[in-house]
Amino acid sequence: MKKLRWVLLGVFVCLLIAGGAYFWTNGLMDSLYAYRSPLHASPPQSGQPIGAALTRRVVFVLIDALREDTSLRPDVMPFLNDLHGSGAAATMRSRPPSYSQPSWTILLTGAWPDLNDGHMVNVDYADIRQFTQDDIFSAARRAGQRTAVSGYNWFEQMIPPAAVNASFYTPGEDAAADRAVTDAALPWLRDGRYQLTLIHIDQVDYAGHHEGGPRDPRWNAAARRADDLLREIAATLDLTKDTLFVCSDHGQIAQGGHGGQDPITLVEPWVLVGAGVRPGRYADVQMVDVAPTLAVLLGTNLPASAQGRPQTEMLALSAERLAAVERASASQQSALAQAYAAAIGRPVNVGAAANAVAATQAAMDSARTSRLTAERLPRAALALILALIPAVVLYRKRGRTVAWLLGGALLYMGLFNLRYAVLSGRTYSLSSVASANELILYGAVTAAAALVLSWLAAAAGLRLWRHGPRKAAELTLALVLTIAYLLLLFVLVGFALNGLLIGWTLPDFTSMFLAFLSGLQVLIAAFLGIVLAGLAAVVTWSLQKRRMAER
Repeated sequence: MKKLRWVLLGVFVCLLIAGGAYFWTNGLMDSLYAYRSPLHASPPQSGQPIGAALTRRVVFVLIDALREDTSLRPDVMPFLNDLHGSGAAATMRSRPPSYSQPSWTILLTGAWPDLNDGHMVNVDYADIRQFTQDDIFSAARRAGQRTAVSGYNWFEQMIPPAAVNASFYTPGEDAAADRAVTDAALPWLRDGRYQLTLIHIDQVDYAGHHEGGPRDPRWNAAARRADDLLREIAATLDLTKDTLFVCSDHGQIAQGGHGGQDPITLVEPWVLVGAGVRPGRYADVQMVDVAPTLAVLLGTNLPASAQGRPQTEMLALSAERLAAVERASASQQSALAQAYAAAIGRPVNVGAAANAVAATQAAMDSARTSRLTAERLPRAALALILALIPAVVLYRKRGRTVAWLLGGALLYMGLFNLRYAVLSGRTYSLSSVASANELILYGAVTAAAALVLSWLAAAAGLRLWRHGPRKAAELTLALVLTIAYLLLLFVLVGFALNGLLIGWTLPDFTSMFLAFLSGLQVLIAAFLGIVLAGLAAVVTWSLQKRRMAER
């Protein structure tokens, strides 16, 4: 039994690591789904309406997943490009997670995912919660305005029903669904009874997910059909009296998909044209600027949790009206800063500045960073200690065996990522995750193949087949634990930056995803490693018996 103690210990450690990886990866994803804004139970109160509307009505056309580069192609979207020339156009920037539900919440509340209390990951229709933070539809209702929504049925669950006077919702996402959505909205636009109308066109996103993504010709075909629908919508408007706003909620990676921190998923078009608008090409704007800008056009209050700035330079404002907007913005930002400070337990010290939004958001970022730093320092110290202990052990046992173990572990890392990033073209982000089951299956197959190949290579270097069964099992388990150690370094970095689970604020999404992917690999490698250790023992025992028989 003494001779087997290291093998048994290795098996026990592998089981412990695998169990820990299983519960942690599940817990991490659960915490992302369960995330709530620090303001979810105590949202700031809405302020007073700014004043008279600058337009008869605002029609907001949201073309789901439309990438900015696609929107700028006149051969694909000629009408949208005509609007670029006659309206206020800009590049819009957003933040992860770049899923639809968090993006729609940003667009309608003016608050980033950290604060807006929307879902961080798309959830099923029945599980969607209503906005807990103030939104542009609720602001319009309080101002006595009528509103309408035509689009995907998730909006039905998100926007407070009392804030919507007319609606058409569909579970469809393709061209036929968009035709129905547009047909439902056109009569509303012709009768002119609604001051705010949202029309959601979804077929570009459908093409991204189900028809090959932006690199497939069907993507451009979907964008062209969306452009034709936009032309129909605009034809019902008098842009000397009405205002049309067109944007997207996120982009998509080349092979289709979104949700992560990939730069292409975080850039969208912004086109504002019609009454109250100063045409021109403007500097980049933020997605959180949409709701407060529409609020100024409609004359409602600025949504109470909005972190964006009304794009007043794009609007035809008198000096008096501009001053009123700036006062309203300063008041709204002050109330938001106070609510945030109370929610996170850190002071938000806003210095004097001409731009109230910039100053307040910088102060809120500083307060968030202050609390994060205080939490990260002890985690980083613990992570460093945990990372150094195995490194010291490997250094003290340095030699040919350790060199081959490290070489095999590095080969595993190279093989896994060769298939993941190069051969499959996947990104290190949520954008490449079609579903949890798909990621688990893909990760399991890739990790298993990489582990077996790296084990065979290390076995050759370690002359594994010349050893006895116990030693062969020991060396196999040592290789698996070395691989687990390298993978767990990414988990430790994620722990230092984000904590064990997602808590009061959103994580750094790159380190979170790398940690999650590494945890998934650890789970597979640890379980499979036990099998390989048994296989190594059986094979070497068989070879040993054969050699003895030959003598």
